[in-house]
Amino acid sequence: MAAQDFKDYYAILGISKSASADELKRAYRKLARQYHPDMNPSNPAAEARFKEINEAYEVLSDPDKRRKYDQFGQYWKQAEGFGGGAPGDFGGFDFSQYGSFDDFINELLGRFAGGVPGGDRSYGYRPGTPPGGFGGFGGFGEPPTSAGGDLEANLSMTLSEAFKGVQKRLILGSEEIEVRIPAGAKPGSKIRVRGKGQMNPYTRQRGDLYLKIDIQPHPFFRFEEDNLVCEVAIAPDEAVLGTAIDVPTPDGLVTMNVPAGIRSGQTLRLRGKGWVNPKGGRGDQLVKIVIVPPKDLSPAEREYYEKIRDSRTFDPRSGLKHIRL
Repeated sequence: MAAQDFKDYYAILGISKSASADELKRAYRKLARQYHPDMNPSNPAAEARFKEINEAYEVLSDPDKRRKYDQFGQYWKQAEGFGGGAPGDFGGFDFSQYGSFDDFINELLGRFAGGVPGGDRSYGYRPGTPPGGFGGFGGFGEPPTSAGGDLEANLSMTLSEAFKGVQKRLILGSEEIEVRIPAGAKPGSKIRVRGKGQMNPYTRQRGDLYLKIDIQPHPFFRFEEDNLVCEVAIAPDEAVLGTAIDVPTPDGLVTMNVPAGIRSGQTLRLRGKGWVNPKGGRGDQLVKIVIVPPKDLSPAEREYYEKIRDSRTFDPRSGLKHIRL
């Protein structure tokens, strides 16, 4: 990645480098909702901004990636693939003398394999270390025992793509591959792509690539563990008397009965309307009810609410009278 292509993820999210995880999450939610494609139809600029926001949050919300980003700057992605061990492994090293992180790696491997004038020739690079670990120093140049190194990368997709399944085209260096993501992928699930991992420099064999699924936020649906969840607002009179409401599902609107006397925060279940099971069938969709009082009342509405208040026999706080320390 060239210096001019470096993205300041902190600036993209409008936060400081010292921002806490909660501050990061608040900033992300605000911007993701503002620039979500569903909120900005036919707006390429908003869509590009939304992708930048997701990219920034995906990195900064992961403590390990954030540490590498803070430590390696414009070369953090290369450090993600080649290593970046414990904090401080390369602290203070000046990367600016290299055109890219690959240049640095090539020179480093050349030094340890071929020796440096006046240097210690007994150390060598040890391939076959676990993915994400750079720790290839301290060996004696012995032949590797593994066939290659497995790599892991995040793959971002929309909720619709994850629900229906999608064919994704990926660029791996100079190589282009297509990966089929089956319907029903969930956040954090992994897709294995054989033979597309890290190359072993001795055997010239490659490990596997594992794609970790990251699903972009949706303005209505969200996951809680394995459940597809949404929130639906109802008015106070609907909560008291009960009602029937239309609720969006992945298949479209369905009518759901809300029982009389429901409380705000209670959850109702739409059976068979949730997430796709890759092995077949569907889960349930959970609908959280939120009672929302009106802010702007007409004169007639205010009059009726005042009549209800004056004639009401129910006291929701009657149980508080006898509470003591």
